[in-house]
Amino acid sequence: MLDKPIVNTFSHVKPGDTPWVGDGLRSFFEYRDLGVADATGGRVIAQLARAKEAPEKGTGWHQHVADFHIVIMLKGWAKFMYEDKEHLVSAGDCVHQRPGITHFLFDYSPDMEYLEVVGPADFKTVEVESSVPVPEPHSW
Repeated sequence: MLDKPIVNTFSHVKPGDTPWVGDGLRSFFEYRDLGVADATGGRVIAQLARAKEAPEKGTGWHQHVADFHIVIMLKGWAKFMYEDKEHLVSAGDCVHQRPGITHFLFDYSPDMEYLEVVGPADFKTVEVESSVPVPEPHSW
């Protein structure tokens, strides 16, 4: 059996090169692919996410099956529960979500936009149970 060759190509994606789409992980966000998944043969994905609709229920408690996951808030803010602690993630903040961390995004600003970098590109999301209470989101 031959090993699959590692893809590692140059990529330069400008703002107009890839569209914002609404068919990502969350229906209340829009996503824009930054070309990294193709350039790395699926080892890593880099994408932008932004608010499309006001928060109602949030993401629910979940974990991502990934080796690496960071979120860099570019605009606005979002409120997360990471395990049993509330975190306000504001523009300029970087969050490393260690593999398997249980979390819940429950509130965000209308202008929220973040960069998400995850390996592998086809990471999975698993809903989980938690008894930790989650604050209500604020209306826009």
